[in-house]
Amino acid sequence: MGTSAYIDDLALAQRLADIADAITLDRYLAQDLVITTKPDNTPVTDADRATEQAITAAITKERPNDGVVGEEFGKTNENAARYWVIDPIDGTKNFMRGVPTWATLIGLIERSSEGSERVVAGVVSAPALARRWYASEGSGAYVIFNNGVPRKISVSQVSAISDASITYSDFAGWNEKLASFRKLLDDSWRTRGLGDFWSHMLVAEGAVDVAIEPSLALWDMAALDIIVREAGGEFSGTNGISGPFQRSGLSTNGILHKKIVEALA
Repeated sequence: MGTSAYIDDLALAQRLADIADAITLDRYLAQDLVITTKPDNTPVTDADRATEQAITAAITKERPNDGVVGEEFGKTNENAARYWVIDPIDGTKNFMRGVPTWATLIGLIERSSEGSERVVAGVVSAPALARRWYASEGSGAYVIFNNGVPRKISVSQVSAISDASITYSDFAGWNEKLASFRKLLDDSWRTRGLGDFWSHMLVAEGAVDVAIEPSLALWDMAALDIIVREAGGEFSGTNGISGPFQRSGLSTNGILHKKIVEALA
């Protein structure tokens, strides 16, 4: 399941995902689901809040020295050398409408002594899709379907944009890059607007070759970053700078990465 350095971290992340799944699946399709609106006018449900609170409580109990960065409740112990990044429900609008494409994202970030940061373990759990993806540094990436045997996953070997399958969320948020983005889609073999975590996990599985989103937060990306990289791909901002810290997300099979960044520029 992981290298010796991070096997305990990945095991904890899996337990956190189990806690999340129990809450989210119970609230999914519930008739009494409570929906409120955050200051940025995005919806948040009681399930989002309850899930993040339960995960944070478990981390505080098991790893009191670790920090937490969550979408709903912000930062705790933010100067810690290691911190967990939580998106309790990625795809809240899908969750609310009964679309099964939503997931809990859990990533662990380590800070080096000189201040650089990297994701070292991550889990993406999508119980309504009966799927869970996970990875830790140096151990490869895996998917579990319907609680079955873990299957190691790897990215595709497609090397030309004209042969590539590209997934994205929608056309919102591209601003001055919209024309470049549309041209990239026109030049590719196939395009689908899947969005959220799902696009990036399909890149990790080799089912599609590129996933692009122009506007994301750290909690949207931390878990995706390690899984895509451990599957042999690359994860960066749309500017090509590696990691989940650029406020945009680009996953590719690695071979296509530079070409996609150049096409978007």
